[in-house]
Amino acid sequence: MKPALISLLLISSITIGAFASGKTENQLNASLQLRPRAEYRNGVLDPRSTGDAPAGFINNRTRLNLNYKTTGLAMGLSIQNAGVWGQEPQVSRNANLGIYEAWARLNTDNGWFMKLGRQTLAYDDERILGALDWNTAGRSHDVLKLGFEDKTHLFHLALAFNQNSEKTIGGTYYLTAQPYKTMQLAWYQYGGNASFRPSLMVMNLGFENGNSILGKSELASMQTLGTHIAAKATDALGITASAYYQMGKTRSDATISAWMMAIQGTLKLSEKWTANLGTDILSGEETQNNNTTYNAFNPLYGTHHKFYGAMDYFYASSFRRNLNPGLWDSYAGINVKPSKRLSVSATYHYFAITADINDNGSALKKGLGSEIDLQFDFTVRKDVKMSGGYSIMAGNRSMDFVKGGNHEAWQDWGWLSININPEILFLKF
Repeated sequence: MKPALISLLLISSITIGAFASGKTENQLNASLQLRPRAEYRNGVLDPRSTGDAPAGFINNRTRLNLNYKTTGLAMGLSIQNAGVWGQEPQVSRNANLGIYEAWARLNTDNGWFMKLGRQTLAYDDERILGALDWNTAGRSHDVLKLGFEDKTHLFHLALAFNQNSEKTIGGTYYLTAQPYKTMQLAWYQYGGNASFRPSLMVMNLGFENGNSILGKSELASMQTLGTHIAAKATDALGITASAYYQMGKTRSDATISAWMMAIQGTLKLSEKWTANLGTDILSGEETQNNNTTYNAFNPLYGTHHKFYGAMDYFYASSFRRNLNPGLWDSYAGINVKPSKRLSVSATYHYFAITADINDNGSALKKGLGSEIDLQFDFTVRKDVKMSGGYSIMAGNRSMDFVKGGNHEAWQDWGWLSININPEILFLKF
């Protein structure tokens, strides 16, 4: 551990020395976001059972974003409050503000940079690492990021080392806050061709296991590596494809061997109409697997709401019975823009699991059921956008087994949100 910390300090010192600049040109801007969202939940995240009453609430995000930029240096600060209307009393002394982002970035004239502090990690289509903007609180990490960017090549190296608190003796049994103890991430994208943008990612995560009573600490390491490709076959047809493999361990008693693949095609039918078709396949773990190898893929810290259906039955929420039987999500959708301000979409998903499961010795069908997602987005004005949606899920007995609830009960979900996000300050000096 000590050599790793010394290495980080040396890298930081050397990098800081390379970013010195005598030029001064300053820019300060600020923006404010208010995003309330009303939801009607009658079977979202997990299926409801017969007789369960629907839930309704309004959640809210308030953010103040401050950004400063001068030659060779940029800094960002994002302060937010996230919660549900009525959660706080009218008269409250409770602290209810948090830091979403707080970072500084040093840049050189030839493309090298260093960015450190609390920041979002959003790469490619956000399948593995994403900002999770749908969630009221979002997602951010405490990392040191080193990299190079120009018009052709983008390379990022992100490093993280987390603790529960300041220590004087010994280590930590890291079980809260950030879900990993250490992270090393290398990401590269070739951007020299607008019609073909491949990227590569290699990430190592360290998870701390052990026994705090015995003073025993063990660090298990899991590796995720893969590629994402965005290609434009014609002016009307776009294709994206991803493939990832996981290996290593998250605990001492199970070796991981898991994978996922995804492909999507988007076809522009006219100036107003667009269609998409795709499939995602994630490996899973069988109920009767007595091997020491764990085969379920974990999409980690991606923006899961963007994939696998808007009702968030998969990966944004957990399977039951300590299962992760994998997922095969096949979908087709259509989007229409009746005007410059309004867009409407409809998407159909068919879900199945990829591993064999059984209930008391009886094999269950792999098909889980279907979901239909409807959504609209309307631009009220430049800095005000209204969105809403309605979804239904029709599951079966296999869905009951892996997610709970009763497939014979009606499952639906509706929401309406307004996003007010004006720039409130812009200064150059």
